[in-house]
Amino acid sequence: MTAPQDLAQSAIYRHPSDSLFGRVLPRLLHAVQWTWLRRALSRRWPMPALLSDVRDVVYVSWWVDVRHAPPPPPSHHYVVHEGRTPYTILSYRHGHFGPALAGPLRALMPSPRQSNWRWYLRRDDDPEGTPVVLFDRNVMDQLTCVAGARAFSDAMQPHLSARFAHVLDADGAGHTLIESGQGSAPALHLRWQAAAGWSVAGWSAAFGGDAALLRFLTCQDEAIARTCDHRWASTRIALPVAVDTLQPLCLSGELQCPRLQAMGVALESGLAFRLPRVLFRVVSERLL
Repeated sequence: MTAPQDLAQSAIYRHPSDSLFGRVLPRLLHAVQWTWLRRALSRRWPMPALLSDVRDVVYVSWWVDVRHAPPPPPSHHYVVHEGRTPYTILSYRHGHFGPALAGPLRALMPSPRQSNWRWYLRRDDDPEGTPVVLFDRNVMDQLTCVAGARAFSDAMQPHLSARFAHVLDADGAGHTLIESGQGSAPALHLRWQAAAGWSVAGWSAAFGGDAALLRFLTCQDEAIARTCDHRWASTRIALPVAVDTLQPLCLSGELQCPRLQAMGVALESGLAFRLPRVLFRVVSERLL
């Protein structure tokens, strides 16, 4: 069995290429002096709210032996059923991700592809409340967005992919491909097609029904991340998912995810579905 990975170590950035720029950039992004200054300034001037018209979100979830999970943050515990805990990879396309205060000028903001890899937690003082996401990995396909997020956020520390494709066809089929190059982005290749109906065997009973299961996997108001310097950072989010708009998918073809396969996960067992669009809002961020 693989030992749980230290999320602080996995947050460290490596560029996809070994060029001079690729060797210098991580030093800039991990500069201790800038991190200290940014945190000092954020205590006085909090991060502005961010908005994105997210579309084509594809969720794929698996049960993972909880012994593979990293230590949770203080006052939180994993959601566990029969010794296993849920793990989700969701990939999507942003729609002009930028400050809410920009108003119509937000149309000038970038629309990167992103993939979030996450565990699920409960708060010790609210074990039946809304689950909290624990980020395991985050990937984006635009260098400016990766550098900007790392420079101005503790909770969002994405990695840059060497190649990132997230494609949905008119018939509901599609694929997500993430290539690492020489960098720190995790590799992924998933293919799916539209399904005639929901197949949630092995899932619904753990959450008290189909609707409760889908709300658990999609409806969160907080995400926690581990920083490179071993701190915990929390982001408050608003994600108004309408569960009745979710569309079932089934995985097909060749599937690859070295991270999950190293934990003994059978990728073909994943529960997959699509959320066509949602307005995503980052409300605030703080160190725990």
